[in-house]
Amino acid sequence: MSAQNLIDHEGIIDHIDADVAHVKIDSQSACAACHAKGVCGAADQEKKFLDIPLNGAKYNEGESVRVQVARHLGFRAVALGYLFPFLILMGVLISLTILEVDELKAGLFALLSIIPYYLILYLLRRRIASTFTFSIRKL
Repeated sequence: MSAQNLIDHEGIIDHIDADVAHVKIDSQSACAACHAKGVCGAADQEKKFLDIPLNGAKYNEGESVRVQVARHLGFRAVALGYLFPFLILMGVLISLTILEVDELKAGLFALLSIIPYYLILYLLRRRIASTFTFSIRKL
């Protein structure tokens, strides 16, 4: 797969269990590279951990690696987490507004309408997680 079809991040192997590497990625906001981040309260940094199967490859703890995932899977994650719930919320809100339901009730029902969606996502989390395959390569 070409590099333009991949999303990649640098990470460090935290530890290895059996044939699975636990990789730590420092996720930085867009302003993390800004020269004023020391005085700005908006700059943030978050550590994320991924479990990535090694498939027999040899890596060492503390080794720097590049974590990769197909770009279309990134778009799928955004759609599942943000786009579909937004469409559900707006669909319910617009439908109830057209039916002339009180605005407060319409807003409340619209917010409540995404609870079943996220519950279904939670129940299907293992199946969904199996479709997101990450790979690593040495730097």
